Amino acid sequence: MRVPHGGLQPQIVTEGANVHLLYYKGDPKAGDLFYVHSSDAGKTSSAPIRVNSQMGSAIAMGTIRGGQIAIGREGRVYVAWNGSGKAEPRVGGGSPMLYSRLLPNGEFEPQRNMMASGFDLDAGGSLAADNEGHVYVAWHSGAVKSGGEEGRRVWLVRSDDDGATFGKAIMVWNEPTGVCACCQLKVWAGAGEKVRLLYRSATNIENRDTYLMVSEDGGRTFRGANIHPWKINACPMSSYSFAKIAESLLSAWESEQQIFWAPFNEDGKAGVILGAPGKGDNRKHPVLASNARGEILLAWTEGTGWARGGKVKWQMFDAARRPLASGEQNGLPVWGMTAVFARPDGSFALMY
Repeated sequence: MRVPHGGLQPQIVTEGANVHLLYYKGDPKAGDLFYVHSSDAGKTSSAPIRVNSQMGSAIAMGTIRGGQIAIGREGRVYVAWNGSGKAEPRVGGGSPMLYSRLLPNGEFEPQRNMMASGFDLDAGGSLAADNEGHVYVAWHSGAVKSGGEEGRRVWLVRSDDDGATFGKAIMVWNEPTGVCACCQLKVWAGAGEKVRLLYRSATNIENRDTYLMVSEDGGRTFRGANIHPWKINACPMSSYSFAKIAESLLSAWESEQQIFWAPFNEDGKAGVILGAPGKGDNRKHPVLASNARGEILLAWTEGTGWARGGKVKWQMFDAARRPLASGEQNGLPVWGMTAVFARPDGSFALMY
């Protein structure tokens, strides 16, 4: 299905039959984020609510700077996004990492900048929430001004009161891996203060490796590991995806114009890394969903580029990771990406 109202860059989280959708509309350089809710697995939906309190303070250009959505305790909705060139409030003259949450009155609170310091916010940040009242917002930026990609670090702020207030930003890891400036990172939160984070490094210019960061204490401390090297002397503008399945956490990412995915166990160790079947045309922006039977839907984009649309491709797998049905859909708009989710009856839906 297409994004409602001609929107872009859908982001979806679900709770049973409740589907929470975030999407973008407007000028790709300075537009708006909208939220809709469905209580019948996406058959019907509510009227859209604008998330950003300052019009034009979101961005879609580049595909990986758009909004991110999470659901926390008692179904509270949280949204974070990279601010556009005219977004406020700002710190140090750069674009802000913005955040808002849905209030009981059905409106989003005024947007807030999570960055109290740091330089040159570029690619997409992320957020996650658990059922214990913790909310996490993560991004990457320079620790010092004009430090280049190798001087970039991943930062995280944590809330213990359902996103009402946040503590001071911490540097997730001080190892000199750098961060790929125009690549999105992804954070996930689970029970027992488990936090997982994926990002792409930028070491010696050409090392654009995927790093997994693992925290067992609610993001206070992390340990990290390089789980998938990639040598490329360019910024691939890539993104990551997480999906929970049984006792494992699935993730997907891009390397060498191919899509890879793997399970991580409770200790944060990666299982067997699999590639999407076949070969494609510049495969990017993977997303995952799983149903109660353990089946998995993996989807991604192909043929896209700067200011160029493409198509969506998808592959289903059974609980043993064996390929099932596959397909594709043309007409992915410029700056478009896809989202997938599982319905309570076990069927899957894909939105682009």
